[in-house]
Amino acid sequence: MDRTRQLWIWLLSLLAVSFAVLLLVGRDISIQAPPLPAKVVTANGETVFTRAEMQRGRQVWQSMGGMQLGSIWGHGGYVAPDWSADWLHRESLALLDLWAQRDLGGAFESLNEEHKALLQRRLQTEMRRNTFEASTDTITISNDRAVAIERVAKHYVNLFGNDPATAELRENYAMKNDTVPDAGHRAAMTSFFWWTAWAATTERQGRTTTYTNNWPSEPLVGNRPPSSTFIWSAFSVTFLLAGIALLGWHHAVTHGRREKEHDLPAKDPLREIAVTPSMRATAKYFWVVLALFLAQIMLGAMTAHYQVEGQLVYSYEAAEILPYSITRTWHTQLAVLWIATAWLGTGLYIAPAISGHEPRFQALGANILWACLLIIVVGSFAGQWLAVMQKLGLERNFWFGHQGWEYVDMGRFWQWFLFIGLMLWLVLVGRALWPALKEKSESRHITMLFFLSAVAIGLFYGAGLFWNEHTALSMIEYWRWWVVHLWVEGFFEVFATAVIAFLFTRLGLIPTPTATVAVLFATIIFMAGGVLGTLHHLYFAGTSIAVLALGASFSALEVVPLAYIGFEAYEHWKLSSATPWMQRYKWPVMFFLAVSFWNLVGAGLFGFLINPPLSLYYMQGLNLTPLHGHTALFGVYGMLGVGLVLFCLRGMLPNLIWNEGVLKTSFWCFNIGLALMALLTLLPLGTLQLIAAIDKGYWYARSAEFMQQPVVDLLVWLRVPGDIVFSAGAVALAWFVASLWLRPRSDDSEAQIAQ
Repeated sequence: MDRTRQLWIWLLSLLAVSFAVLLLVGRDISIQAPPLPAKVVTANGETVFTRAEMQRGRQVWQSMGGMQLGSIWGHGGYVAPDWSADWLHRESLALLDLWAQRDLGGAFESLNEEHKALLQRRLQTEMRRNTFEASTDTITISNDRAVAIERVAKHYVNLFGNDPATAELRENYAMKNDTVPDAGHRAAMTSFFWWTAWAATTERQGRTTTYTNNWPSEPLVGNRPPSSTFIWSAFSVTFLLAGIALLGWHHAVTHGRREKEHDLPAKDPLREIAVTPSMRATAKYFWVVLALFLAQIMLGAMTAHYQVEGQLVYSYEAAEILPYSITRTWHTQLAVLWIATAWLGTGLYIAPAISGHEPRFQALGANILWACLLIIVVGSFAGQWLAVMQKLGLERNFWFGHQGWEYVDMGRFWQWFLFIGLMLWLVLVGRALWPALKEKSESRHITMLFFLSAVAIGLFYGAGLFWNEHTALSMIEYWRWWVVHLWVEGFFEVFATAVIAFLFTRLGLIPTPTATVAVLFATIIFMAGGVLGTLHHLYFAGTSIAVLALGASFSALEVVPLAYIGFEAYEHWKLSSATPWMQRYKWPVMFFLAVSFWNLVGAGLFGFLINPPLSLYYMQGLNLTPLHGHTALFGVYGMLGVGLVLFCLRGMLPNLIWNEGVLKTSFWCFNIGLALMALLTLLPLGTLQLIAAIDKGYWYARSAEFMQQPVVDLLVWLRVPGDIVFSAGAVALAWFVASLWLRPRSDDSEAQIAQ
């Protein structure tokens, strides 16, 4: 059995076992999810909330932007508080004050330490005791707790309305006035907030940990990291070290094996590829990529600015037209859309280049798909704006408005439209690749891996269709991370690896058998931790200890290949100067080098910083999370998207002379700007929040009291230099691409062709 076949068997077996376990875990999550009762009643039988009210409240929360304005269970935005933690803290204080005033004749804060300790122990017993009765589908609470709930609910009803008493707090949270103008809707939303806090502080039946594994940190109710977070964090580090050691041993054994002599081509082989009509049609994809990218940067700057001016942007009341929740929605959604569009265009360009086959109506299909993408972007964005402005109505919101789930915010109709578009893309790529898939050649394995990763990209977006409007919150998080983690961080990675291997083999720089083995081995290493590593997002989402154990173990393995990313970068650098004509591909390769760097820093160092359970217990939803998100999403996938676009443009317009100075400016502005953004703002601000969360509780690290400190304002303003430098890089890239058509400089001399 040859080595390539062995690797295929290993890869397919690994995927089969990993997904079987992931699906079994999903079944466990559906069973272990916190119950949503038919009703919540007081000890004397009065109804406080009903299931219908809590479901309605979640609909209201989703329609106003959901996770884009504050967060639930730590997932979402960073300016407004985490509503679960905020409600939990406010209800605890309300209950303590109620008892202190009635039983001890003074406010809780005025009591001596002994009395405070007695009341806190009473509070912990009250809040942590599980009074859910499955037989009656009812949660029973004390009459005192019902009074505390009423007081806290009044605060939220005022906050999400237009009450002058909470105007300053709305500004601090970057909320527009009348975020939810309907008073009935605001009241219903408070019931949903209460339920998320109830799950975070109520112990599972027969356990000493809450439904969210004691998250968030809240000293008042005794929420502190359970022992499992310590144990599995230690194992996580152990698995990381063991994985690095094993991969190091493998590299030591295989490094230096003599390869067959390989003659490098005298001329650029890609210049000989005939550019077909469908390949030329992909140019418009790359124009859209740049437009979406520039829009994303503009919205990102606006979103960051709301953090210091609340409802204003340079003294203009922008929140009344484009509130924070909509600018953040579009900013995060555009990040995925422009990168995905770059890769879709690359797939359509590469497929005919691999096979040398242009199917009938391929260009028409590419043009129809491009038009569909524009309709999806415009239509989904319009629906989200109407939803956030409360103009769409709750009945239509789920299908056409704002679902409220970060990165998968678009309405279900637009999700289906995008999924159908991805199926069309898959058909277009598959029919163009078919001759190469049938041909028994050396490159068939790379072609097959490229096609299978394209299939996965198309199909796995469908995981976002597996929930409905009233699916349990824990199950929505489970499927949501299939899309965000598996789709983006998993199969995009495989797709990119296969595309880069194809490019280097077609350039004649790497022998095809060598590249095939390398690509298959790299895919195995990435997917070994990548599939089950999805679970590290679900430690505190109403799941069991099994999720925490598996997520901690396998997410550590995700970092293992990144420890040796420098070898890949060195190989790419060597290839960039292997022959004189490779100078034509200097900047695409430079972007691939940047991918390697940010893979190590953003995905590796900053990713593992927040991955172990004990770390994430305190860091989830703090600015250390976007530190990883920005440096990994753009640093890895964005840089890779730009590099692939440049490769396609070089092949599409082979005789044009590139403005190297503009590309150099773009490259370094991207890297320097991203580094400044991370080091001047996200890292120090996240660290300060971490200290606050450990010292005083998670609620405080996300509170207006903490976030409105002068030092926080200063750190947010320090994003400006990095943003300006980064934006200059985007403008330079846009100018470079536009100049290829607006001011083309061609050199068709024999000397140029020889290169």
